[in-house]
Amino acid sequence: MIGILQDFSKAELENLIAEMGEKKFRAAQLFEGLTQGKKVSEITSLSKSFKERLLEGYEDAPITIEQEYHSKDGTKKYLFRLADGHLIEGVLMKYKYGYTQCVSTQVGCRMGCKFCASTLGGLIRNLSAGEILAQITLVNALHKEEKSGDSKGARAVTNVVLMGSGEPLDNYDNVVKFLRLITAEEGFGMSARNISLSTCGIVPKMYALAEENLPVNLTVSLHATTDEERVRTMPIAKAYKIADVLKACENYFAKTGRRYYFEYTLIDGENCDEEHAKRLIDLLKGKPCHVNLIRLNEVKERSLSAATDKKAYRFLGMLEKGGLSATLRRQIGVDIGGACGQLRADYLQEK
Repeated sequence: MIGILQDFSKAELENLIAEMGEKKFRAAQLFEGLTQGKKVSEITSLSKSFKERLLEGYEDAPITIEQEYHSKDGTKKYLFRLADGHLIEGVLMKYKYGYTQCVSTQVGCRMGCKFCASTLGGLIRNLSAGEILAQITLVNALHKEEKSGDSKGARAVTNVVLMGSGEPLDNYDNVVKFLRLITAEEGFGMSARNISLSTCGIVPKMYALAEENLPVNLTVSLHATTDEERVRTMPIAKAYKIADVLKACENYFAKTGRRYYFEYTLIDGENCDEEHAKRLIDLLKGKPCHVNLIRLNEVKERSLSAATDKKAYRFLGMLEKGGLSATLRRQIGVDIGGACGQLRADYLQEK
């Protein structure tokens, strides 16, 4: 496979440029152009001959936009095509403070969660650090002028969530390198506090992440209050019990000082009655955490049904009354297949 220049840190690019016999400042020009979301061929500060040499061994662009969808609520969804032809997807959500972009970390997923479309075709391959980063730099370049009035101004994408297709901790090395690239001061310069990483609960990797000195917001997909119930929708529960997940979360807080988050998808008839609320309160009360309740985005290939709004707000009220910090996440992008994997699955089926 041909190389991806977005995989390189600035120091690594300097080494590459030196090996090519070019002057060091060329690395800075190249790095700046890539950070701005440009193709190699679009970086005007580089000579034509130098760009031609680069393109003999590296992709002009690791990803391109295959399709773009606009929701009536302002959400945008992108279907990206990778250089090898595979498809991934991402979501851009507009808030008062700026844009939050949801990115993918794998092509497909092997975790097998029953409520998620990403896993329907299994795992195809991991994304490289540069392929994850390029999702952001490409979309940010499209929206920079909205933020600053000029194409070289402030970032439009202010927050990133690793909650798209794939399990981030199943692609651990590439995800950690991506986190170092996007938080590097000389590059995109995003604060780790503005990045959220969602995992279904791969406990050993949660402990490893706590040692990386990358205090991102750790979000864990819980979705159940007992191991027996959790395994029905999340096969990972066969390997790691809820008690193991909670210990790993407590360790993350001890190491980083960052409170942790739980995602809890409300599935009708499965996990959102009064008894489940009581058990969830017993599990989490007093811990430095927050619960994000999510109304299920129904996947036609699955038999699970979403809880009604009435049931969702009732469940939220019970948690708050019981002393938990909790919110019900607003539904966005429902009219454009906003949930993970839905767009890619539908597109591939059509083709």
